[in-house]
Order: sequence, then C-alpha cells, then structure tokens
Amino acid sequence: MNKKIRFLTGVLLMSTLFLWLSGCITPRRGPQNALTRASKMKAFDAVIVPGLPFKNGHWDSVMKARVLWSYVLYKNGYTRNIIYSGAAVYSPYKEAVIMGLYAQQLGIPAEHIFYDTLARHSTENVYYSYLLAKEKGFKTLALATDPFQSFMLRGFTRRRFATPIYHIPFVVDSLKVYARLNPLIDPRPAAVNNFVSITDRESMMKRFRGTMGKDIDWTQYENRMLDPL
Repeated sequence: MNKKIRFLTGVLLMSTLFLWLSGCITPRRGPQNALTRASKMKAFDAVIVPGLPFKNGHWDSVMKARVLWSYVLYKNGYTRNIIYSGAAVYSPYKEAVIMGLYAQQLGIPAEHIFYDTLARHSTENVYYSYLLAKEKGFKTLALATDPFQSFMLRGFTRRRFATPIYHIPFVVDSLKVYARLNPLIDPRPAAVNNFVSITDRESMMKRFRGTMGKDIDWTQYENRMLDPL
C-alpha cells in the first residue's frame, strides 16, 4: 500500500509540475501582475523567502533567483525587512543564514534581515516566519519566491493565517538585469555540527506530510488558523 501511495503521490506532483510548465496553471504574466498590484500596497513590513539546500559550496540558480528577488524588492521599496527561512535540512548549512549572508553581500543591511532556522518544509517556511513576524510586531507580510512554489502555497496561506499573506512571485525579466551578480560568502556561520540529512531521518511519506503542513499542531489554534499579526 505504501508503494502505491508513493507512486500516486509522485504522479500527482509530476502532473502538477507539467501543467505549470506548460502554462495551464500559472499565466505567463501572473508574476508581473502580482508585482503591479504589490506596488500599490508597498511597503510591506517583511517578505518571507523560503530556503533551499546549500550544496557544493555555492548557491544554485533557484536560491540565487529568490535572494536576488528579495534584494530587488528591498532596493525598490516594496518591503522594509526580509525574513529568510530554512533549517539545515538536506545539507549541513542553515538555509536561512546562507541566504542572509548572500543578501548582505548584495547590500541589504543586516538590521533588516531576520531568520527562521526551524522550517524544514515550504509550509513551515511560512508558518514559522509568520510567528517570527508576530514576535517582531510586523503587520503586513508577503511571500517572495518562485512562481511555482508561490502557486503551490497559495491555498495554505489563504486557509491558515488570519492576516493575509500577499504573494509576489519573482519576475524572470526583472532578474535578468542582476544575473551577473555573484557575490562570495563564507558559509561557516551557517554550518551545523553532527548533521543528519532529513532523507536519513524521515521516510518519503513523512516528508510529504511535512510538506503539506501535517507536522504542525493546528489544534492549538482556534479554527486551526493563526491569529492576526
């Protein structure tokens, strides 16, 4: 039965990805339209940027795009602060801290960067960042990531949080101008000792449940929704 569930889950995820890539789910101008709407609402108190594994000593293209996008949003006054989110999940580096190191090299002041280092899944990126935002007194939030992840989290952000979380997926054309930027960092501040990858600690099914937000105890919240910021 477990093998059957894993197979069906894989088929569902691949089908969703295919539909998105073919343009059937996310309109090509969706990110640009979202940015246009966001320009009327700026500046957000903070934007949430979900992490990615740091492997082979450098950021990959998706991490680079997410960090550059947060830099673009900060530089152009769309947000006052950035929350980078991500624990050491698949590599022995805290994803949030790695992104923050790159962001500082790009020019975002350290005092405007905040870190969630608990999240292991995309839903938890939003959940723990929301809790951090509430702790810091932030009142307006946006999710700044790639269009696919933004789409996949839209239902989650709508159902679980009393304060709306706006979505600002990155605009590829806007990032092209910054593609030449490739700052160097010392990753040691993000390193963790005695690291064990999540793939060695959890089954694929448990990781999938975590991705769906099932590792969060929603029963502690009234109506299974977090209070307003």
